[in-house]
Amino acid sequence: MKLAVVTSKDRSLTKGLYKFGEIIEKETGGSIKVEVYPDGQLGGDLAVFEGLKMGTIQGTTMSTGPISSFVPRFAVLDLPFLFKDAETAYKVLDGEIGKELLKDLQSVGVIGLNYWENGFRHLTNNVREVKSVDDIKGLKIRTLENKLHIDLWKELGANPVPMAYTELFTALEQHVVDGQENPVGNVKTGKFNEVQKYLTKTGHVYNASVFMISKKFWDTLSNKEREIITKAAEEVKDYQRKLNQQEDKESFDYLKQQGMVITELTPEEKQKFIEKVQAVYKKYAPQFGEDLVNRLVEAGK
Repeated sequence: MKLAVVTSKDRSLTKGLYKFGEIIEKETGGSIKVEVYPDGQLGGDLAVFEGLKMGTIQGTTMSTGPISSFVPRFAVLDLPFLFKDAETAYKVLDGEIGKELLKDLQSVGVIGLNYWENGFRHLTNNVREVKSVDDIKGLKIRTLENKLHIDLWKELGANPVPMAYTELFTALEQHVVDGQENPVGNVKTGKFNEVQKYLTKTGHVYNASVFMISKKFWDTLSNKEREIITKAAEEVKDYQRKLNQQEDKESFDYLKQQGMVITELTPEEKQKFIEKVQAVYKKYAPQFGEDLVNRLVEAGK
């Protein structure tokens, strides 16, 4: 069972896959052997997802952004400021709406088991401290290769530059872009503090990371093996989320020690960010289904 992931072996998501592997090998008595390939060794997110569909890769965890290239409704989870905190996100994702979205994956030959956590995305840049929406104006910000994310940064007044994560450090170093946005764990493991001075805790998008298995592989398993995998995925979900929360805290502390300026937005300023991005909801709600968006917004309150 090959598990591939783009994150480094130090990230909580990768540690979750190692933990999953340990449980599976122990519980199946070694009838399933697990190999973990971190750091994008088997390709970026899109290549890994293709591998799941074909059955050449048996499992992964990845953010909802890349998944939406194959299953468009998943992009609904990338709507800005959807969840006020991680607990709210867990409640919604582990509930009815989360399960409904996981079912969509079967149409492309993938089994979605549950949601792990990549974390809230925050803004970094090397030009000025961002304390308000106005401070974003004109900054060249690298975004995910995803239309919703591009529109979100346009609404906030930035010049978004979509780019693969693997090219990001060099782009920051060579001033191709002024800044980027990622969960703080990625800022630390990607060593972005070496080329970025300011970090603002915007928390503009909550990144769930879906744990998925190839349907081709799933279909070869006995009921007992499926049960073991499902149970292990649930155990690791809780383990990985706790680990990620801890990683978040430690990463902020570490970056501060390294001399990064860490800025908290005031509640008034945060509200201005939320108001600025309402146009993104208007534009995308018809694509995802007004009903789904309304249910999500309600559940996130």
